[in-house]
Amino acid sequence: KRLRCLCSPGKWIVSQSRAYSNTPQEELLPSTPMLKHLASKIQSTGPISVAEYMREVLTNPVSGYYVRNDMLGPEGDFVTSPEISQLFGELLGIWCISEWMAAGKPKEFRLVEFGPGRGSLASDILRVFGQLRSVLAGSRVSIHLVEVSPKLSEVQAQRLTGGRSEAAGSENDPTYRQGTTDTGLPVFWYRGLDDVPKDLGFSIFLAHEFFDALPIHKFQRTEQGWREVMVDIEPQVPNKLRFVLSPTPTLASSTLLQADEKRDHVEVSPEAGALIQRLAGRISQDGGAALIADYGHDGTKTDTFRGFHGHKLHDVLMAPGTADLTADVDFRYLRRMAGDGVACSGPVTQLQFLKNMGIDVRLQVLLRSCTDTASRTQLLHGFDMIMNPEKMGERFKFFALVPHSRLAVQARGEKTEKKAPAPPPVAGFSDLKL
Repeated sequence: KRLRCLCSPGKWIVSQSRAYSNTPQEELLPSTPMLKHLASKIQSTGPISVAEYMREVLTNPVSGYYVRNDMLGPEGDFVTSPEISQLFGELLGIWCISEWMAAGKPKEFRLVEFGPGRGSLASDILRVFGQLRSVLAGSRVSIHLVEVSPKLSEVQAQRLTGGRSEAAGSENDPTYRQGTTDTGLPVFWYRGLDDVPKDLGFSIFLAHEFFDALPIHKFQRTEQGWREVMVDIEPQVPNKLRFVLSPTPTLASSTLLQADEKRDHVEVSPEAGALIQRLAGRISQDGGAALIADYGHDGTKTDTFRGFHGHKLHDVLMAPGTADLTADVDFRYLRRMAGDGVACSGPVTQLQFLKNMGIDVRLQVLLRSCTDTASRTQLLHGFDMIMNPEKMGERFKFFALVPHSRLAVQARGEKTEKKAPAPPPVAGFSDLKL
């Protein structure tokens, strides 16, 4: 449903974003510590933005969803591609090495992953690194994980280092945990990108299902102009939240929207834009690349804010702190925020990206080595989940940032006819060429 607003100055208007975002008043609503915290905040300062709501619900240091929960897997609220199929992580490992080789095999090779989940993606990538150790010989490889959840960092540490990790002695230490893999590679944990040292040299940045959880502002076009969607308390039901429209422009609605915007409902994540800008700055200065894989669109969708609990859609305003909150990534916005310092590739569908990376060949290799029916069935099931257009194949998109110098180097090394367009230069966005 589109939001409808008959705003008059000084009056907050109730709005309805989607059917499953509003719970019937007569339903008994559970109260949570986060709901009590939010209600107190709203009662003190008035309705809050959707961005503030998401930030509190997901990353509040005391009761945030990501801070307190291990939400991944069959027993959690959602499952990701690395958890479903080893093929996914293996091909991203190949992508990392491909970009490292294209950059001239720098001596320093830093892998930085945002929101590593249970460590499945990093584990699969490290297995590829181990299998191609002869290719990586002479380079100093290290792993840097950006993770806000202390609980998940322990899960990651166990998976990647076994018992070879320890927490920092001081809370002020930007590296709050560090360890060593069984092959001797150092692993470091940080709370944010700003804590990751800037002098790392060549770095590959990976963000799989990370940007979709960054806070968004929601805006609705009205007869009076753009108005921001806010979160308020339902007057007749104290433990129920509701969406309302700001009666006047807010700072966010005045600064985050493009003058030529054609949509009537827009979601913007300034945190995502700021992160892309910082990544672009590091890549243009030190070399490297960034690969982002997420739910997303190219500036066409409108209302995508939703919740997940127990692998099912969940009312985003109900029992905050007990469910994941997410919104599709606007890749057109990320491209604009990346600026002219880097080159952008994509977005392309996960189906197209993994095909270009050679997933069909890799599947056949693994199937030939399988000796039992259960393993073959698991491989085929995982392949179908991540590649089927009706499942994850077209729902997820891939998007990359590389320095302009990376493209110039490759262009000089290729012989093409003058009239033929240059092929996309980054692996996965065209057929892989090692």
